[in-house]
Parts: sequence; C-alpha cells; structure tokens
Amino acid sequence: MTNDLLGRHRTVLPDWLALYYEDPLEITHGEGRHVWDADGNRYLDFFGGILTTMTAHALPEITKAVGEQAGRIIHSSTLYLNRPMVELAERIAKLSGIPDPRVFFTTSGTEANDTALLLATTFRRSNTVLAMRNSYHGRSFSAVGITGNRGWSPTSLSPLQTLYVHGGVRGRGPYAALSDPDFIAACVEDLQDLLGHTRAPAALIAEPIQGVGGFTSPPDGLYAAFREILAQRGILWIADEVQTGWGRTGEHFWGWQAHGQAGPPDIVTFAKGIGNGMSIGGVIARSEIMNCLDANSISTFGGTQITMAAGLANLNYLLEHDLQGNARRVGGLLIERLRAVGAQVPAVREVRGRGLMIGIELTRPGTDEADPQAASAVLEAAREGGLLLGKGGGHNTSALRIAPPLSLTVAEAEEGAAILERALRSIQ
Repeated sequence: MTNDLLGRHRTVLPDWLALYYEDPLEITHGEGRHVWDADGNRYLDFFGGILTTMTAHALPEITKAVGEQAGRIIHSSTLYLNRPMVELAERIAKLSGIPDPRVFFTTSGTEANDTALLLATTFRRSNTVLAMRNSYHGRSFSAVGITGNRGWSPTSLSPLQTLYVHGGVRGRGPYAALSDPDFIAACVEDLQDLLGHTRAPAALIAEPIQGVGGFTSPPDGLYAAFREILAQRGILWIADEVQTGWGRTGEHFWGWQAHGQAGPPDIVTFAKGIGNGMSIGGVIARSEIMNCLDANSISTFGGTQITMAAGLANLNYLLEHDLQGNARRVGGLLIERLRAVGAQVPAVREVRGRGLMIGIELTRPGTDEADPQAASAVLEAAREGGLLLGKGGGHNTSALRIAPPLSLTVAEAEEGAAILERALRSIQ
C-alpha cells in the first residue's frame, strides 16, 4: 500500500516536493509524543511535523475545541466579526512584549513573513531588506528572495533588494574564532559598514535561532546590538519566530527575548506551533506599522474560526501546564545527554541549541567538511530504532534537527537519546 501511494505521489505531485527516507513513511495517527505508520510501526516523534505539533498529538483539549467549533461554524472570512479570532489576538498581543500591538492572522509562516515584508517596505518606503546569511523564511516569491540558504532558494529573482549580514552562525565563518563579545562587535562593525554602502533599508529580518539552517544561533545580545544601530536610522527589526516562539527554547517565551536588551522587535512573525497542526500563522506589529497600508486587505482563511479555536485551546494548555518550563528542564537534560554521546562519536562536530530545539552537526571525521550522507544514514538508523528526526544545514553544513512536542517526558527524552546514540554509533 505504501509503495502504491509513493507511485501515485510521484505521478501527480512536483518532483521537488522532498520526502524523507529511502522508503518514505506514511504517518496515519498519533498520540502524545508518538506516531504510527501505515504498517503499524510506532515512533517517538522528535520532529513534530517540522516543529508544528507543539504540545502533543491528538491532545484531547484541542480535539474537543475543534469538534465543538466545527459543529457551530468552520469559516466565515475576516469580512465578519469573529469572536475566536479576537480572543486569540488579544492573548497573543498581551504576550508579545510589543507596545500597542496589532495582530493579523495568516495561514502559514511563509505568508506571515510575506506580510511582514509588505508592512515594513510600505512603512519605510524602501524595498531594501537586510537578512542573515544561512537564513530561511519560507517559500513564497518574496520569502525566497530574502532566504540566505542556497539549498532553499530556487531563484535569484526577487521583488526586493536583499543584503546579507554576518552573525546567524556562531561556529563557522570569518568570526568563528572570536570570543562572544568580539564576535558581536565584529558583526556590528560589518553591519555599520554595510549600511554605509546602501540606501536606508526597510528592515532587518532574522530568526533568533535559524531553523532550516541547522538550529544555529549567534551569542545572546547580538540582535540587541544590531537594534541600537538600526533604531538610529529608523530601520525596523522583524523577528521571525515561526520556529522559536511559544517557549520552545525554554529560557524565553520568544526567541527575541535573548536579544531584548534594546527593546522588543518592531514586528514579530509566528506560525507552526501555535496551531499544533492546524494552519495558523500571523504577524504582530506596532499599530502605526500594522495600520500603514492604504488599500483594502482581508484574509479569506487567516483567522478562520476552526483554526482559532484550536489555537486558543493549544495556547491555554501550553500556559496552564508550563510547557516552557518543561522545555527548559527536559531539554536541558536531553542536550547534556546528547553532548555526552557526541563527545564519543568522531562524526559529531557540535551539539547545540536550547530547550527542545537541538541541533547535531555532522562532519567527516578528522575534517571540518559537511557529511550529508552521514546525516541521512543517521536519520534512517533512527527510524529503524523507532525515532523520527529532522535534517537541516546551510553552506557546507549538515545537521540533525531535534524538536519534539514540548510535553516530552524525561523517560521519553532518555528513550530518544538512547535510540539516537545507537544511530550515531552505527555510522562510525
């Protein structure tokens, strides 16, 4: 049955629509932190549908909220008053840390970033955007135009002029050997030099922790230092929180808060985890920025009632059960366990991350060269052992991505670490 489905997939869907595994997997159902495939095999899920199943699979509180809302009305568009949308917007605005915030809902992180770029370029009357090297912001035309990761950039055409800044990757590049303070100083100097060569950009867009790029990040405080330089020139700061938001990093509710010494971003984008699998994205911005558009705009599916009901139930569960604290505690144990394993496996260059957002970078033993074949081999071996992982990486890098639901237990973290240890040792 799986082979038949694979053949049908390849016949009717694009060739560039990537699938994991030599024998691709059909996931049929899930519960808690586990999923099952069409053959009845059970897996511990350490990737959560690309960081999207944030709380748990088949969480009763969300299932109930979605079912009850579906029994009333599923959709009406933003042309009508929508109580669940207003209620979720109020909750998110209060949590955002942005003064006088407005919230606009979309259906994905790509669309959220696209909206943020529209707002920033309109507000600033500039189509120049600063982005980070190794970044990823989605697959729309404008989002691809600011993506600093060649593996996810299928065209060089863009409606924007994009200039790329150093700093998103701590352990590689020309400043890797510097101390954290010197690294930040060098990146700030690079930014100042870059701004001297161009017209004033609209905004800097940055992921606090780069997701697709392999869960890389700068030292805490880099974007605060950037913020001081940008604010002097009126340049906006957009924090792409599609993967880092909602407490996944454990230490903070938003990833930008590790860089908040100079104040919050002007715009925050979010998606993925807030819907726990339902299609929700959105933008939070200061009112003067959000309200700068001078033409009509609506969203047919952004903020639709059934997704908002799921988002409200999911956010309530997250806060009531302190899943941010759980990410900090269980994630801390997991990363230390994986660092101990990595120290004994020559192919592991680095184990990095925070909370339940952990990356393992692999290289050819004895070199600093990326080893994507090893990453694929570990992915396959982990699956055989009953564990699902993700992959990532940018320029000459290869990494495993670990991002389980935030309700992960200590026992499940130990189980996953043991499976991953066997998978890593299998490539030696």
